[in-house]
Amino acid sequence: MASTQPILLGIIGGSGLYEMPGLENLEEHTLETPFGKPSAPVVVGTLEGRRVAFLARHGIGHPISPSEINYRANIYALKSLGVERVVSISACGSLREDYAPGHIVIPDQLFDFTRNRRRTFFGEGLVAHVSVPEPFCPDLSGHLAAAVEATGATLHRGGTYITIEGPRFSTKAESNVFRSWGMSLIGMTTAPEAFLAREAEMCYAVMAHVTDYDVWHVDEAPVTVDMVLETLRRNLHTAQEAIRNLIQRLPAERHCQCSHALANALITDPTVIPPETRAKLRLLVEKYL
Repeated sequence: MASTQPILLGIIGGSGLYEMPGLENLEEHTLETPFGKPSAPVVVGTLEGRRVAFLARHGIGHPISPSEINYRANIYALKSLGVERVVSISACGSLREDYAPGHIVIPDQLFDFTRNRRRTFFGEGLVAHVSVPEPFCPDLSGHLAAAVEATGATLHRGGTYITIEGPRFSTKAESNVFRSWGMSLIGMTTAPEAFLAREAEMCYAVMAHVTDYDVWHVDEAPVTVDMVLETLRRNLHTAQEAIRNLIQRLPAERHCQCSHALANALITDPTVIPPETRAKLRLLVEKYL
């Protein structure tokens, strides 16, 4: 019988994350959403006596490229299971000398440089303008940083994460421009994921694993897939230990702004919202309509 205990935390990352000691009572949820299928079934289990959900962002075996990920379906699927907090495990390049390969960063700002992605749940007769001056939940990010620090890993708090379209890596010209803009990290998946989580009134934070110096560093080899995978393999145990620490320290109740992000965001007169749109977005907006 499936557990009725609330799911404390959702983890979006690689499929290997949930292969950890102590994770018990596993359930696999194959879900459909109004926005299509998520990348993979959601695996829910008990860790340290609390429920946690895992979703493989790129699918099992990594068949889905960053631009092909159904970010809306992924976030909606977790929301439909009652998940209120999401931690993204992300591989990224460093655009700063002091953020070295092997280090972990909890960024506090996000720059969306993608071009071809569906960025919102809204439209089709219902308009929302969500506020995102702090795109990552400060409360969840603080707990996540403390959980990583407890592993002994080298951690940096803060930094701006630029999300590029991909799937290719940057040119040197692009990498140097991003550095001149003051960007700290570069990756391919955090936008629109973070913004969709805010629209779904979910807390969202990123555990960014620095795998390389992108292509700007004259004394380091340009980024390759092998370089990324090797660093992720080395950091897998750290990520799992940090998740365990986070599960132990997170309070059951949220006291941040994320839980009512739509309260002042909906601008459409409820009387003109098409019934099919209202039905499609009921999970997100019903309490405000």
